[in-house]
Amino acid sequence: MKSMRVKISLIVLAFAIIAGMILFTSAGQTDSSGGNNAVSSNAAANPKYVFMFIGDGMSYPQLSVTQAYLGALEGKVETVDLAMTNFPIAGSAATFDSTSFAPDSASTATSYATGHKTLSGVINMDETKTIKYETITEKLFKQKGWKIGVVSSVNLNHATPAAFYGHQASRGNYYELSQELVNSGFDYFAGGKLLDSRKGTYDRLDVYADLRAKGYTVATTAAEYRALNPVGKKVAVFSDDKDFSDDTGAMHYELDRPNTQPSLADYVRTGITALNNDKGFFMMVEGGKVDWSAHANDAATTINDVISFSEAVQAAVDFYNQHPNETLIIVTGDHETGGLSIGFAGTGYDTHLDLLTRQKVSFIEYDKKIAEFRRNRTPVNQVIADIKANFGLLTAEDNGDPLLTLSEFELSQIRAAYEKSMTDPSRRSLNEEENLLYGTYEPLSVALTHILNQKAGLGWTSYAHTGVPVPVFAMGAGQEMFNGFYDNTKVFHNLKALTGVN
Repeated sequence: MKSMRVKISLIVLAFAIIAGMILFTSAGQTDSSGGNNAVSSNAAANPKYVFMFIGDGMSYPQLSVTQAYLGALEGKVETVDLAMTNFPIAGSAATFDSTSFAPDSASTATSYATGHKTLSGVINMDETKTIKYETITEKLFKQKGWKIGVVSSVNLNHATPAAFYGHQASRGNYYELSQELVNSGFDYFAGGKLLDSRKGTYDRLDVYADLRAKGYTVATTAAEYRALNPVGKKVAVFSDDKDFSDDTGAMHYELDRPNTQPSLADYVRTGITALNNDKGFFMMVEGGKVDWSAHANDAATTINDVISFSEAVQAAVDFYNQHPNETLIIVTGDHETGGLSIGFAGTGYDTHLDLLTRQKVSFIEYDKKIAEFRRNRTPVNQVIADIKANFGLLTAEDNGDPLLTLSEFELSQIRAAYEKSMTDPSRRSLNEEENLLYGTYEPLSVALTHILNQKAGLGWTSYAHTGVPVPVFAMGAGQEMFNGFYDNTKVFHNLKALTGVN
């Protein structure tokens, strides 16, 4: 009898141990709603195709105002999903770097690409500017034989795209970065033309010729881009002509983009065709002009570029739908720009985001009109008539929408900015108050976007970056690792773990 009791006790103990092991194992895992970053059984299948989207200057404010704007267009006080906002995982990342809680794109992109903090302005090097860090793209290229793509709506040797192939003590070393791009061996580049930090041009060392010598098919015009057959080829696309780029050599803002110019989504689809292979690929895609328009405090232009960015994400989602068990898509920002807020003191609790549809061109395009006004000494009353056409802002004599009618205070702001804009920029001197009002931008353009934004119920605090955390959306193989709140360097370490590189 005693022997029987001992056997029963041993059996019970064995079941208890097994149950405890099961509970312990499950405690280390999480579903998509959990808070820790352990890999669940769904994440065990490592991704073969990885997309990383970075909205430069894009954080919660830029996403939220875009969603609310789309809702307002439907006449509703509700938000409309973007391609990434309904992903199953939504985490958050802190963005500070070794220098500041309001970091720049070089240091934050370094955190994503290498898992290291560094100084603002430094790309993939340590704080002493002597040690180079290897990027996730270099690891995947060398160790796994993956194809690599780097895409941006701005110049391809700007900080964010450069952080996925370059290593420089200064983000301003554009020439050196262009040489690193040429020598990277990566398979697909698409974006704005390369900048040159030296005096003169690339005549002594033609980057495009160098790329062709290394086996790249190079397109520098819209016509050449449309004629591409990227299957199985190394491809480099640079928006280098007027039909293909704005005055900086970057893509046009979406608000200004001509039909002849490809969209960011087009670049992603071309990249998928060029990179698709049996081993795997990694594509980094930057929506760089979200940052540029937010620096200028131009909400309508920012919103349109966020929408364009979302359409580029959707191109990756379409690929994911064909390869759901092998694809991982990450969508994030590097930092917030402008200190954008939904809510303005002058409108109280009200927003009128649909008013932003009255803006027809970006601030940079309107700067060109201001240059004409300055050359022609156009009287302020004629300028105010032009403002009505391009921003929808009215005077009391128009007897129009009261929400768009300028108050005497707002008219005085426009007249003061007009006077400053009529001064030759090379001779312009702004006092401390005017610097706070206009930053380094064309005074009249800034005054107009500020007034329209405020009437819509939006405010800005800065012409620079802020320290707001950024969202991290994830969908696909390994998505659970991106849940929770963490430092931005964690994104690199998660990618490293999931792809199995050393």
